[in-house]
Amino acid sequence: MSSLKTISEQACFGGIQGIYSHPSSSTGTTMKFSLFRPPQAKCKPVPVLWFLSGLTCTEENFTIKAGAQQYAATHGLMLVAPDTSPRGLDLPGEHDDYDFGSSAGFYVNATEPPWASHYQMYDYVTQELVKTVNAFLPIDAERKSISGHSMGGHGALLACLRQPNQYASVSAFSPICTVSQSEWGSRALLQYLGPDKERWYEYDVSKIIRQNPCHHTILIDQGNADPFLKELRPSDLKAACEDSGQNLVYREQNGYDHSYFFISTFIEDHLRFHAKALT
Repeated sequence: MSSLKTISEQACFGGIQGIYSHPSSSTGTTMKFSLFRPPQAKCKPVPVLWFLSGLTCTEENFTIKAGAQQYAATHGLMLVAPDTSPRGLDLPGEHDDYDFGSSAGFYVNATEPPWASHYQMYDYVTQELVKTVNAFLPIDAERKSISGHSMGGHGALLACLRQPNQYASVSAFSPICTVSQSEWGSRALLQYLGPDKERWYEYDVSKIIRQNPCHHTILIDQGNADPFLKELRPSDLKAACEDSGQNLVYREQNGYDHSYFFISTFIEDHLRFHAKALT
């Protein structure tokens, strides 16, 4: 694609780790994303795992810190990690706080000005970027799964619950489970979506599960030493799954916190989980 620009490419575990950019119609900005091509992609189209990152992150955090490429190479999975918000804007208050605006798109489609013109992150990660990547690289477009961390865990669960037939599997590390009740989420949703909480609930994973559980088994890893449990509210998700009959594998990991040390410890398990569903 002529509109897609290669920023960098390096050899990695027999494949290629790259950073790319493209003009986005969803955000009205240039967006960057990370993509790892496993060695198997040299011979045939391969399935893809999308990974959505959390607050303060860019496309680089998962790429550099998770150590996922070696396991993706083993299983023949392409990895795609989008950025977490539009870039290059200077909207009022956009850069003032870590939990709103820059690096905090929350994977919603904003409806309130001035955010609605650019913060269409749900459409960006579930539609536009998928089409862009499918057209650019040797991907088996019918086989994709999704995962994420914290705000990105919320995004991954949200995408799969809303469009369960689009994904073969879903998992998350320390997801924000009730975005409408979390201080992180409620502050952002008020500005992105306005005061009507019915709009907020359209993006609230625990509320969606109670109303419409999906056929996938959800895999969650959560550290019990995570300092943000009050914001993440995992008990809400567990209760929603139990009440609705949603299949959930919830693993509480003793002594682990919210960091990429936690993610890198269990990323192999998650890639094996997705590879089984995809291959």
